[in-house]
Amino acid sequence: MSKAKRGWRQGFTLYTALLPMLLTVVFAYLGTIAWSLKISLTASRTFPSDQFVGLAQYVRLFANERWQVSLEHLAVFGLLFIIACLVIGFLLAVFIDQNVRGEGILRAIFLYPYALSFVATGLVWQWMLNPTLGLQETVRQLGFPNFEFDWLVNQDKVIYTVVIASVWQASGVVMALFLAGLRGVDEDIWKAARIDGIPRWRVYFSIVLPMLAPTFATVFVLLWVAVIKLYDAVVAMTQGGPGDASEVPAKFIMDHLFGRANIGLASAGSIVLLLSVLALLAPIAYARNHAKERA
Repeated sequence: MSKAKRGWRQGFTLYTALLPMLLTVVFAYLGTIAWSLKISLTASRTFPSDQFVGLAQYVRLFANERWQVSLEHLAVFGLLFIIACLVIGFLLAVFIDQNVRGEGILRAIFLYPYALSFVATGLVWQWMLNPTLGLQETVRQLGFPNFEFDWLVNQDKVIYTVVIASVWQASGVVMALFLAGLRGVDEDIWKAARIDGIPRWRVYFSIVLPMLAPTFATVFVLLWVAVIKLYDAVVAMTQGGPGDASEVPAKFIMDHLFGRANIGLASAGSIVLLLSVLALLAPIAYARNHAKERA
């Protein structure tokens, strides 16, 4: 068999194996995105409609007070969640990178929350933070009757309970990504730093952190996508309450899609969230391609 014919067969086999994934991307992802975009430009409510209304659904969306409140909550959650996960995840990675005993057990412990469904663990957090059943009542029974931790029912602080629970779940996978990056740092750098008497913290800030810039970018994108997708933690812990104090865009979309039978407005909300993710990915992709061209 000639090399050309053998190469053609190998290529045909490769593309045949990739065909199911290609069809999934085209129909399950791109197809549904195109369908949602079309519905968001129509007057669809309970059922899809072909009545074109332009950007009217988007105007209604941003005029909706509940949507505006959900965006404010998402901004607060996103800022605190991303910063906390980056800091905690990096510190955990640095700790484990010191060749501590029981490294495998520690990694499993830190990664375990990420493997759990937040629908289940969210209920546990709800019980723990319940003022009449959880932490507050336990501390009071220990002899501190004036202790208060009622954030779960406090409209001004309930969003912070979602942040705490979400950081608990996600910081482990951030640790794993940073640990992989730290393990890629050349050991000669540490040897040279010890010979020159450079403090270890200075090596991390001046040398290691710049080297981990691609890892930071990857982690940031993953965390940002998690912020945009925030839904299960809110539903499991607060149901968006008390009132609308923990309302988020994803819950707004799901409520209007299934509860209020307004698929046009829900589709407009989903397209807005998609655009926010693309707005983040586009500059990062451009920067990486530009760096490759310069290299």
